[in-house]
Amino acid sequence: MFQKPKTAKRLYFDVIPKAVDDYFSYLGSYQQESAEKRLENPIWHIHGGKAPQHSVPVSFGLLLNLVSASNAHTKDILWQFVKNYAPEANAEDFPELDRLIGFAIRYFEEREKPFKVYRAPTALERAAMLDLDGKLALADAALSAEELQAIVYEVGKSHPFENLRDWFKALYEVLFGESQGPRFGSFIKAYGIENTRALIAERLLHATPAA
Repeated sequence: MFQKPKTAKRLYFDVIPKAVDDYFSYLGSYQQESAEKRLENPIWHIHGGKAPQHSVPVSFGLLLNLVSASNAHTKDILWQFVKNYAPEANAEDFPELDRLIGFAIRYFEEREKPFKVYRAPTALERAAMLDLDGKLALADAALSAEELQAIVYEVGKSHPFENLRDWFKALYEVLFGESQGPRFGSFIKAYGIENTRALIAERLLHATPAA
């Protein structure tokens, strides 16, 4: 609402993940801004100039993808994946992240899982995903999220997609039943290379190539 307060908004459950991530993005910026600049940040207005000191190294969107892929039902399970991405994080030092993990599990169970629709890949998309699986098989487990993102990016460039956006959209629609999500390299880092390969194999095994 802050960016365009006079513009009509459509409020529905699906805006929650992005709104959550936008909030923490503004909160992260707020800590680095001058007093004058903070007046332009919605965080100042939400909290009356007394912003909390929360640090959340993992986005809510990524947490939702991890829940979807792992079918995690408890915080402990999801924390195992979060630590792959942010080894320094723990429930005691990052209480707000711990709350978000609980919210992600609940949101997925109530708002996403009952409505999930996984589409079959096209022949082009299937070939690219098999190529990605092959590249990941050779990848070092110690690679960073950015390095893993570069692998995904290069695979997309090596196949005749009209644009790379179609490649990433295919990954999310086939693997997660969604049209968009956080950076796929970040997901691979958190979920693990071998787990990601298993997810790709499972989705391709149960999907007949679309026309």
